[in-house]
Amino acid sequence: MARLIVIEGIDGSGKGTQARRLVDRLRQSGIRTQLISFPRYEVTFFGRAVAAFLNGQFGSLDEVHPFLASLLFAGDRFESRPMLSAALADFDVVVLDRYVASNVAHQAAKLAGAERDALCRSINQVEYDLFGMPRPDLVLLLDLNVGAAQTLIAQKPARAYTDRAADIHEADAEYLTRVRELYLEMARREPNWSVIRCDSQDGLRSIEEISEEVWQLVSTSAIEPAR
Repeated sequence: MARLIVIEGIDGSGKGTQARRLVDRLRQSGIRTQLISFPRYEVTFFGRAVAAFLNGQFGSLDEVHPFLASLLFAGDRFESRPMLSAALADFDVVVLDRYVASNVAHQAAKLAGAERDALCRSINQVEYDLFGMPRPDLVLLLDLNVGAAQTLIAQKPARAYTDRAADIHEADAEYLTRVRELYLEMARREPNWSVIRCDSQDGLRSIEEISEEVWQLVSTSAIEPAR
């Protein structure tokens, strides 16, 4: 069974870039590696529904209850479970760009207090217990301040899943701040999480510097090529 490594972070934090760089470096080290990105917007039934939701077709953030929204993201992963299970059987390492924690952070951040905590538990129950998704061995949280993240989002090229410059999650700075806070709370609570700062007092850290920190964390987690 492969080791499952997840790259998480708010929108604009560089998850896709760092996931690809990690996969390239693992492969260069002789480690058979597969990269999977969630949501799978154009591949699964629920992935297409997620795209519609993020494009505002079901309503604004405050018009769609977060539990209902969470089921779309969970459904996309459930449809993808056979593919993920096959990858875990065939490779040494599987790297995921977003996973269950993304669903927890983005949906539960829309609530507060006991309601937020209850939704966190419900999403984990649906994804891990009911849908049987495998639990990650290592989660790397790319932490970036919201102002810098939204600047980077604005620089992204057009994306197939939305006709907007920023989807309904990305466009709301106050919401992204709550998402970031919940991510950091999970990182403090979970023993298999590590936080990688993507900025400093001097501004953004370089892609190469962040990539090197990602590699150091991954390479010390007892990953070896299959014999």
